[in-house]
Amino acid sequence: MNDLEIARQAKLRPITEIARKAEIPKEYLKLYGDNVAKISHKYLETLRGNPDGRLILVTAITPTSAGEGKTTTSIGLAMALNRIGKKTFVTLREPSLGPVMGIKGGAAGGGYAQVLPMEEINLHFTGDIHAVTTAHNLLSASIDAHIKFDNKLNIDPTRIYWPRAMDMNDRALRQIVVGLGGRSNGLPREDGFIITAASEVMAILCLAKDIDDLKARLGNIFFGLRKHGDFVYVKDLKIQGAMAAVLKDAINPNLVQTIEGTPAFVHGGPFANIAHGTNSIIATKMALKLSDYVVTEAGFGADLGGEKFLDFVSQVGGFNPSAVVLVASIRALKLNGGADKKSLGAENTNALKKGFDNLKVHYDNMQKYNLPVVVAINDFPDDTPAEKELLGDLCDEYNIPFEISTVWRDGGKGGIALAERIVELSSAENKFKPLISLDAPIEEKLSVVTKEIYRAGSYSLEPKAKRMLRILKKRGFGNYPIIVAKTQYSISDDAKKLGAPEGYDFQIRDLTLSAGAGFVVAVSGDIMLMPGLPAESNAEKIDINENGEIIGLF
Repeated sequence: MNDLEIARQAKLRPITEIARKAEIPKEYLKLYGDNVAKISHKYLETLRGNPDGRLILVTAITPTSAGEGKTTTSIGLAMALNRIGKKTFVTLREPSLGPVMGIKGGAAGGGYAQVLPMEEINLHFTGDIHAVTTAHNLLSASIDAHIKFDNKLNIDPTRIYWPRAMDMNDRALRQIVVGLGGRSNGLPREDGFIITAASEVMAILCLAKDIDDLKARLGNIFFGLRKHGDFVYVKDLKIQGAMAAVLKDAINPNLVQTIEGTPAFVHGGPFANIAHGTNSIIATKMALKLSDYVVTEAGFGADLGGEKFLDFVSQVGGFNPSAVVLVASIRALKLNGGADKKSLGAENTNALKKGFDNLKVHYDNMQKYNLPVVVAINDFPDDTPAEKELLGDLCDEYNIPFEISTVWRDGGKGGIALAERIVELSSAENKFKPLISLDAPIEEKLSVVTKEIYRAGSYSLEPKAKRMLRILKKRGFGNYPIIVAKTQYSISDDAKKLGAPEGYDFQIRDLTLSAGAGFVVAVSGDIMLMPGLPAESNAEKIDINENGEIIGLF
């Protein structure tokens, strides 16, 4: 059976029952049908006295088109922890419709390790992403309206850095011209769209502590320059309250369940290659107060979502992770070793051995945070005995602890060994320490992350980035946290550098300020904020029949 068929056969419990078992009072629930509920963010205030459970970060090797199974492993591990008597939550991000309709597909796990109802989660869900899109575009529209009607803030139309947003892959909208058709339509100028997951509003939603913090962060969004060069912010337009009003429900975590009834918060959706790549701080904090263990996933590889969670999100949210799970698959390791995707099912121990260098780099990197790390090998049917034996021997040779995960096929039962290893490793004294101090100079942060995580010999700023660094220092942002936007297909800044490149020069072409979210984005390579649909997209497979049932979604 495929993922959708498995999901439809599952017998869901009423979400009120899931909430009751998680000890969430009914008055804090807002029901979205029988199987989905929002939990008021105000409930977190009542939990302040509760001790925190242990936080387990799930990340991965460098991702490939073969799939590593990070979300599936996160869900399966949470279910396995519950099976061995540990009260556990899993916290995940919401899927973006762009990748769902594009090439990646849904983001609700797979097989017998899914969060449900998967159709709703993958298609619109509770409207959070739509709310982020609307709040983002409210600012876009307000900027152009302000310029048309007197422009009292003296905004320079040629130096507006706030694009439009939509939750779909649409390459034709990357660069556009707006305001055509006469004076009534505004001032013609160059503009563009980004995908909603790349919006600073999405990052803010996932980092905000409460409504007041949300409004303050929205007000601090920097969107352009005045004609005399001063920065101009959302608070100058006085619309942060309206933007927050649009997000009044979106700030509340979404409660769903796994296929085995484990509670799950699915909330927020920033991408890890262009933002910080983890679900909301509110959802994770709430889960920690309600359980013994919280399994949370960070997007893409350990060099992206993993590093950002440990160096940025954990410090902002006050988290102390207890252990890291590094997800890998033999298929993905072979691709990292140069194997041909078309012959991926064939045994290839040479490519596996070369690709193992990628796993080793990520494992070594995660250990730099003084955390226990265990590798979860996501088992696939076409993994051969020789490949499995080789991978086990390589892990033993380098003293890398690992467990085989069969959660896709067996649900929580297939993750028992991994769960027991996590309990053992996380019971040790917590010695977590970020690599990068939040208040260090930008140059120091870039030096640490490029050399320690990306294994570069040096980094360089292109002229545009150098100019922006001078401006940021002058404006008081010289010690702001750094989020690196880079390719997810390599630990380097070049997608073609597979495996474990080292000693190269990591090039940063631009620095952009996300003052509301509280970080500066260092943009490298040819990373784009608006993906495009492939020649053959998932949208060609998705349909709905006469009974209203979705077909082809995965």
